[in-house]
Amino acid sequence: MKWAGMYLFGFLVVISALLAALWKLGILQHIDKVWLAIGIALLVGIGIMLSVSKSGTKENIQIDK
Repeated sequence: MKWAGMYLFGFLVVISALLAALWKLGILQHIDKVWLAIGIALLVGIGIMLSVSKSGTKENIQIDK
């Protein structure tokens, strides 16, 4: 589970960097706060889904009779 946390942390850093770049360019001034919150929630949800899907080991189990 720790790798899923690291993946999610990295994804949050990417979202933060994207928001900082949009703020510096002045684009965030033209976006309504509600839409910004919806977009951030959507990106965090995608990050959680990706981190959970990438975590864990996938093993094939063979059963001997």
